[in-house]
Amino acid sequence: MLKKKLCTWLECKPLLMFLKFKDEVSSVLSNALESAGFETCDMALGESPHADIASSVAFRLASRYKKSPKEICDIIRDKIKIVPDSYIERVETAGPYLNFFASRAFLNENVLRILLDRENFGRLGNKGKIILEHTSANPDGPLHIGHVRNSVIGDTLARILDRAGFDVERQYYINDMGRQVAVVVWGLENFKLDTTKKPDHAIAEVYIEANKTLVDEKEHSPEVNNFMKKYEEGDTDTITLFRNAMDTAILGIKETLIRMNIHHDNFILESRFVRSGDVDKIVERIKETGRAAIKDGALMVDLKDKGIQKALVIQRSDGTSLYTTRDLAYHEWKAGQCDRMIDILGADHKLISSQLKAVLSIIGIKEPEIVIFEFVSLPEGSMSTRRGVFISADEVLDQVRQAAYEEVAKRRPETDEEFKKKVSEFVGIGAVRYDIIRVSPEKSTTFDWKQALDFEKQGAPFIQYAHARACSIIKNAEEKGAVLGEFDPNILVEEQEVALIKKLAAFENVIDIAAHDLKPALPAIYARELADAFNQFYRFVPVLSAEPEYVKARLALVECSRIVLANALDTLGITAPESM
Repeated sequence: MLKKKLCTWLECKPLLMFLKFKDEVSSVLSNALESAGFETCDMALGESPHADIASSVAFRLASRYKKSPKEICDIIRDKIKIVPDSYIERVETAGPYLNFFASRAFLNENVLRILLDRENFGRLGNKGKIILEHTSANPDGPLHIGHVRNSVIGDTLARILDRAGFDVERQYYINDMGRQVAVVVWGLENFKLDTTKKPDHAIAEVYIEANKTLVDEKEHSPEVNNFMKKYEEGDTDTITLFRNAMDTAILGIKETLIRMNIHHDNFILESRFVRSGDVDKIVERIKETGRAAIKDGALMVDLKDKGIQKALVIQRSDGTSLYTTRDLAYHEWKAGQCDRMIDILGADHKLISSQLKAVLSIIGIKEPEIVIFEFVSLPEGSMSTRRGVFISADEVLDQVRQAAYEEVAKRRPETDEEFKKKVSEFVGIGAVRYDIIRVSPEKSTTFDWKQALDFEKQGAPFIQYAHARACSIIKNAEEKGAVLGEFDPNILVEEQEVALIKKLAAFENVIDIAAHDLKPALPAIYARELADAFNQFYRFVPVLSAEPEYVKARLALVECSRIVLANALDTLGITAPESM
């Protein structure tokens, strides 16, 4: 019955209310500028601790019209006209800023819309196919924490873009033609694989031993080179050796990714572009531009006029292709499969990614959008697979899970072993994912498990606990006979109630900006702020002990909080628990 009433109430209302509010602000500002005789420009809308939406447009106009930003602000304010039934309640000036505040209708309709849309709240209407490539670690051993940052950024962005309405395909590009895999293949021919261990860890042991031998006994290196050449030429027996090695490594890598709630839709072998002839075709296209030249036996592309001083090598002196050549063919193939390509790459790929984009532009192929992330480190130090001095992602996850178990056991000593293990697993995974994604990709970071497991405010457990608390309130209400039913949203007027509703409403705007600007940290920051707003509401506003009419309205607000917290956590790939 409640859902039917909500549908009737909102049947003519916009689905994306915060974005409509934002559009209304932009529209009234644009009209006011025109009325005041100013040229229209970017309205410079943004968040502010002093308003629901603020505009700094006066700064953009000040120098052009030889007036102070405050004077321009006052002129614009006098020309603003708010229409009836608007989501804008009022506009105020604060020095050089125009501050806009949402109306009661906006607040009420957001509460009702969340209850109606539930898990679909915050879903936007964008269209188009996106191929997002992430992780793509070499199949020579397990993932380490640096790979995990790539995986978490990529998966979170994919989830953001999916919620924004795009059709997202997640791809893992397997470098199956590089020297690393050839070393693994050579190692498997000369050392025994320990099948009692996790597959990727067993492969790493072989790879490390092989590298030690190849360094000490350099006469074996031609054997590795021969493996590479035979694989590229399509020798059947060699292909079988390579595939077995790769499948073993990828099997273990997949286990780690699945544990972290990360999946890929497709695993693409780079060799497919050699076998198909696409690499040869791309080389010929580059040659036709007149930019390619032989130097020291290798074919290189001059990119100086593109601001890149280092030439790109696309073919070795023996005629074999390089990773970059095959990557060009891969991107040409992707460009024909989608509307947008997004690559998640480490900071060590800055040069090669700029070279890649430059060459693609030269030959008329759509360029990818590149998200570069700086490195993540551990207090323990180095993470080199070749030297065998690294800390695997599995080890990090196990350590965090153990620490989470100890924290859960301390907080919930009365619970059984199964509960403690279950909670410690999803708390540990959530802690790792959140601690990585809360930092913008362009900033370097050190993973600190103590901070990651902060139940009080900084980490994922704080957000998960807020969701569990909302579930507990609703469960307690049901046990006392208080259930969600008809209510009047107009009575939700307490300061903490209004603040919570506004924070809930902002979710769709966060998704919109994060998807547009490829900023995966935004939903993480938002989720923490939402959890804080919910806790402030719960702390200062009685729910089950309130008067009956307030109980229903506040229970509805608790349910709204539970829904949006769950949606935000899902966007971050983190479990939203009912209890913990």
